[in-house]
Amino acid sequence: MSSVPARYHGVWARTLLETPEGRDTTTWVRWLQTGLWHGDLRVPADADRQAAEGRALQQGFAGTTRIARPDPARPEVCTWQRCIDVQPPRSTPDEGHMVFETPERVIETGIHGRYLEVWERLPGSLGQRIALARLGADGQPTAERLLVAGEYLMHHRPRSAAWPADLKPDETLAEVVRRHPEQAQALLDVDVAFGRFEHGVWTVERATLPALEGQAVPCALHRLDALHARVDRGLLAGEWQVLEWSM
Repeated sequence: MSSVPARYHGVWARTLLETPEGRDTTTWVRWLQTGLWHGDLRVPADADRQAAEGRALQQGFAGTTRIARPDPARPEVCTWQRCIDVQPPRSTPDEGHMVFETPERVIETGIHGRYLEVWERLPGSLGQRIALARLGADGQPTAERLLVAGEYLMHHRPRSAAWPADLKPDETLAEVVRRHPEQAQALLDVDVAFGRFEHGVWTVERATLPALEGQAVPCALHRLDALHARVDRGLLAGEWQVLEWSM
């Protein structure tokens, strides 16, 4: 089930964002890409993450990735199809034109908006590619995801709370939290975390829940058969369905 070319595999750090509003080189951004699945986490450098509105400025999402070239005269198009998102749903697809300047550097430009992003691949992020979905008590896969690319692991646990019934098109999480402060705790209870994964230990570098950052989490992954895996210890312990496993 691999549909993403190998040139996209690994973990990419965003080093520049340019929009009509200005330049951003300080937001911490990681995009992890396996053969089919992606995970993304974005933490603004100036956000007060001890406050609800500061945590609401963070972004994180996961889902499948599709690469296509609908117009031979234009660069190929990368579409990130989200199944988990910290922010409310968007009215336009998340897709951009992609041009590789080098094998380790790709430029993304907007299709549904005006922006330019520069992505650089992290060393050590090639090699094993794993995508797992946690199994619920009924044995069925949930929306929770565990993704591995090389020496890095990203975990996505979606919120259990539903969006308010009065959600407006393209509203941000910060705007929703301001309108519904009584629901802030439930709306912010979503966990996206990223860090290095070596020798059965996952060291969390950044997370939407700041208390996780810096923790060294035991995480022993075992593939049981073609469709099942188990994590023995730590926060991610339990039974998982194999969506992708390439060593």
